[in-house]
Amino acid sequence: MAFVAQSHRPPAAVATGPALPLRHVKFRAMGTNCEIQFATADDGQAAAYERAAIAWVQAFEQKYSRFLPDSLVSRINDAAGRDWVEIDAEMEQLLKLCDSLHFVTQGVLDPTALPLLRLWNYKVAHPALPAKEEIEAAKRLVGWKKVLREPGRIFLPVAGMALDFGGFGKEYAVDMVAQLAGDYGIANVLVDFGHDLRALGAPPGRPCWHIGLEDPKNPSATSGSTGITGKGVASSGDYLRCFTLNGKRYGHIVDPRTGWPVANGCLQATVIANTCLQAGVLSTTAFVLGAEEGVKFIQGFPGAEGLLTTERARAQTRGFFNYVVS
Repeated sequence: MAFVAQSHRPPAAVATGPALPLRHVKFRAMGTNCEIQFATADDGQAAAYERAAIAWVQAFEQKYSRFLPDSLVSRINDAAGRDWVEIDAEMEQLLKLCDSLHFVTQGVLDPTALPLLRLWNYKVAHPALPAKEEIEAAKRLVGWKKVLREPGRIFLPVAGMALDFGGFGKEYAVDMVAQLAGDYGIANVLVDFGHDLRALGAPPGRPCWHIGLEDPKNPSATSGSTGITGKGVASSGDYLRCFTLNGKRYGHIVDPRTGWPVANGCLQATVIANTCLQAGVLSTTAFVLGAEEGVKFIQGFPGAEGLLTTERARAQTRGFFNYVVS
């Protein structure tokens, strides 16, 4: 959560064109604060887009949130080890996306990692380290390739297996809501769901959206600003969602390949990419890989740039500085 929208900040240059009203829509969904900023002078157009955007997010959450007992994901998880569950074409497409993300991230993003996430729950009042046997048992329930699929249905073959789209769902929703703006004739929009962002066009009278970089060592402050248009931005870090035990910090980002929270010295990975989904997936993977390998990983994707922060240093891709404005 390293990005903070700062459309009010003065730009380096002023764009020409009509000054349209900048509208703000705020609501709560997917366990986070959601905000959409967009420019249009048409009240009817604005109202229609606002209704459509909120309705789309609500429907997405109702269907795919593991926290809602009646969601499709919850029904699939409840049937693990017992029954196949029928799915529609939209879910088929999301599962194909899971295939791609699991492959591209070399298993770092695994939609079946929920048993491990539950084991390392940082929200409990009195956290404790799980036993080695518990970690190994949870790892046996994890593995995207174990999931059985046939056209129109899915089956988790072992009781206790579970799907969780938290590794990419919010970022996917950001992109879809930004795309939805175009369907309503709105070209200038910033979608911000829990500081995962997609920026199209620019705010009125400015050349780009200004996005503050959250300082992982002082989360209430920013360490700089970027200028973004036509890009998605996302960040991964464990400096806020974590617990400390016997002087050691354990973050919420768990590497499904090891079964343990990431502990490679990386505080934050920030990525600017063509979509919010790509930015989110790359930032999480880079964070897990660590600063040196993470930068190499990001550089393998055209159009993506990244910055990784550790306790002592910052590493960035060759073109990240092109987006820094202060």
